[in-house]
Amino acid sequence: MPTCEHCEAHVSERFARVFSDARGRIHACPNCSANAGIAEVAKERAQNA
Repeated sequence: MPTCEHCEAHVSERFARVFSDARGRIHACPNCSANAGIAEVAKERAQNA
């Protein structure tokens, strides 16, 4: 099961397909980010990683 790189929470396969980066990593999830900003947070964390 996919997990968030930031908080290690499990996320659904569907969430992972939509919000993972090119390497399949998930940098933000509903447990550690505001739902409205997940894509922005994920992009920002991926650039800083």
